[in-house]
Amino acid sequence: MLRKLQKNKTSGFTIIEVMIVLAIAGLILLIVFLAVPALQRNSRNTQRKNDVAALLAGVSEFVNNNNGTLPTSAAFANGAVTFGCGGGTCTTSEAKVGYFNRGIGAATGQVNMLAAYAGSGPYTTAANDRVTIDPAAGCAATNASVAGSARQLAAIYEVESGTGSYAGACQES
Repeated sequence: MLRKLQKNKTSGFTIIEVMIVLAIAGLILLIVFLAVPALQRNSRNTQRKNDVAALLAGVSEFVNNNNGTLPTSAAFANGAVTFGCGGGTCTTSEAKVGYFNRGIGAATGQVNMLAAYAGSGPYTTAANDRVTIDPAAGCAATNASVAGSARQLAAIYEVESGTGSYAGACQES
């Protein structure tokens, strides 16, 4: 008789406990999904900065090996940019690149590198995502090039600063 009056205790989870676990799991997934784009953006920015440093080193090496003469040509092949003097006799130099690996577009006194990655925002095409190397220039506080010494180089490029927005960056040799 006592057995029938005692409440049977069953093992298992209540619906409240299951809902709490699902809510916590959902919160963790939300945090992960919000963090992944920022990590990818930081990775691309790091690759941009590394390529810019390699390009500046390549141009600086060319200048040092050719008595202060700036390169007049640049060619892209096999993941590297070769700086030269356009058919003349000079010692060429090379810069290995990974992010800015699309090709070269020349302008007076500048070398523009076209990117392989097309981001979002104002730089949605590879033709817009580039590095411009200015000779005899340094970097201003506004991330723009300013007049510098004859042996100084400044590289102007864009880095991703948020979803669809970009900020100017400057790096000098």
